[in-house]
Amino acid sequence: MPVESDFLVLGSGVAGLTCALECARAGHVALVTKDRLPESNSRYAQGGIASVWSPEDSFESHVADTLAAGDGLCHRDTVEVVVREGPDRVRDLIALGTNFDLRGDPDDHEYDLGREGGHSKRRILHATDATGREVIRALGEAVRATPNITIYESHLAVDLLLSRAERPVCWGAYVLDRATREVHRFPARATFLCTGGAGKVYLYTSNPDVATGDGVAMAYRAGAPVANMEFFQFHPTCLYHPQAKSFLVTEALRGEGAVLRRPDGEAFMKRYDARAELAPRDIVARAIDNEMKVHGFECVYLDISHRDAEFVRRRFPTVYETCRRFGIDMTRQPIPVVPAAHYACGGVLADLDGATALERLYACGEVACTGLHGANRLASNSLLEALVFAHRAARHACARLGEDRRRWPDMRPWDPGHATDSDESVVVTQNWDEIRRFMWNYVGIVRSDRRLARARTRIALLQEDIREYYRDVLLTSDLVELRNIATVAELIIASASSRRESRGLHYTIDHPHPDPAWAHDTVVRRRDGAGVELLAPPRRAFG
Repeated sequence: MPVESDFLVLGSGVAGLTCALECARAGHVALVTKDRLPESNSRYAQGGIASVWSPEDSFESHVADTLAAGDGLCHRDTVEVVVREGPDRVRDLIALGTNFDLRGDPDDHEYDLGREGGHSKRRILHATDATGREVIRALGEAVRATPNITIYESHLAVDLLLSRAERPVCWGAYVLDRATREVHRFPARATFLCTGGAGKVYLYTSNPDVATGDGVAMAYRAGAPVANMEFFQFHPTCLYHPQAKSFLVTEALRGEGAVLRRPDGEAFMKRYDARAELAPRDIVARAIDNEMKVHGFECVYLDISHRDAEFVRRRFPTVYETCRRFGIDMTRQPIPVVPAAHYACGGVLADLDGATALERLYACGEVACTGLHGANRLASNSLLEALVFAHRAARHACARLGEDRRRWPDMRPWDPGHATDSDESVVVTQNWDEIRRFMWNYVGIVRSDRRLARARTRIALLQEDIREYYRDVLLTSDLVELRNIATVAELIIASASSRRESRGLHYTIDHPHPDPAWAHDTVVRRRDGAGVELLAPPRRAFG
C-alpha cells in the first residue's frame, strides 16, 4: 500500500529535520532516513554556524567574505538572503534548546564566537567542537516530539515518483525498506531532497557512510538540472592514522592559532598565501597536497601545542579525546593530517525558495546548488545555508498546500521485472572501490586534461556494467548507493572536463589561471537516451 503524506522529507540532517518541523505546522510529514535518526553529515560538523552576531560584525562583512571565498561564482542575491536571514534561524535553534558555548557569566548569554579561515570577524557560534551533534540533538528531540511527523528509519529513496503530463511533476518517491528489501510508493504533495553530500564518491573523505549523493543522482535521473559539480571541497585537515576513519580535525584549530608544519617542523603556509593558516580551504588543501607530492610526505602536521593546554582541552574536547585514543597528545605534539573530500558545493539547481525545475520538488542543504558557495564554500556557511533554505522551502510548500488538494495522479507500483537475488555481491564492492580510487587519483584536489580523460573512460565502462547489473538483480541498499555514486562521479567528471580554467576548488595544471569567460555556473542535465548534456551558461548576477 502507498504511504501517503502531505510532505515527504528525504534525509535527516539539519535541512531535513528543519523542513519536517516547519511542514508539520501545515500537514502530515513522512520523514525518511536511510540510517537511524541521529546519523547524517550534519552530525559530524565540528566548527559551527557562521552568523552575524556581535556589534563588531556586519552583514556587509559576512557577504564580502562569502563572495571572496566563492571566487567570482557566488550569486549575490542568494548570499544576501542567507546572511541576513541567518541570525533569525540561529535564534530558532536556540529556542529549541540548542546549547552554543557561552563566554564569561552564563547569565549574560554572551556567545563565544570563533573565527575560521576566510572570515574577517569572529562570527562562528559553536558547541565546543561538536556543533553538528548538538544541533542534531535539539532538532531530533523536537521532531520526535511532534505528532504530525512519522519517521521511517532504515529506509532509502530509490527514485522519484513522476507523473508524465505536459511536463514531469514530482509526487513523492519509491522507497526501499532496508529490512524487508521491499520497495514502496511514498506519494506526497511536496517532496524535499535533504539527502546531504557525496563524499563517499572519493577514497578519502571526512563524510560518514551515508554520504553517497543519493539526492543529486535521483534528481538528475528525473531530469532536473544539476550545477557546479566540479567544485568539490577537500577539507585540508583530517586525522592521518591507520586506525582512524574519516575523522575531521576542525578548521577552528587554525582559527585559534594552530600552525601547519612539514615533518621537519618548518611552517609552510606563508609561502602559499599571506593569510597563512587562515586562507580559504581550497588554498590550504592545495598547499598541503603540493607539499606532500613534491617532498613525498605521507602527511603534514597541525600544531597547536604552543597554546595553553587547558584552553585546548576545553575548546576542542572531541579532537583532544580522539587524538588521545590514537596516542597523540595535541597539547604537547602536532597532529598528523591529510586532506580529504568534504563538501559538494554543487548539486541540484534550486531557487531562493529551494524549488527545483521539477514541480513539487525542493532541494535544501548540501544536496542543492543555490549559488551561495560559488566555486568554494566559506567555512561554517553550510549549516547556515541548510537552516535558511529549509525554512524558506517549507514555508513555500506550506503556502501551496492550502491551495492544492487535488486527487493523486495514477502512480505505478514498483516493478522489479525479472530481477533475481544475486550471489555476486563482489560486483558491487569491486565497482564501488574502483570508482572511489580513480576519482581520488584523477579527479581530486589537482586535475589535468589527461587524468580527466582517463576518468571519463573508466566511468563510461563502469556505468554500462552497473546498469546491466541493476536491471538483473533485486535491490539492496548497497546496489542503490553504488548506482548513485557512479552517477555523481559521472557528473563531477563531465563538469570538471568542461571547465577550461582553474577557479576555486577546481584546479587543473593544463589551465592554471581563472578565465573571465568561464565566470558562470556549469549546468548539466540528463540527455534523452544517455549521457550528460551541458546547458548554456545561465544569466545570473554573480558577486
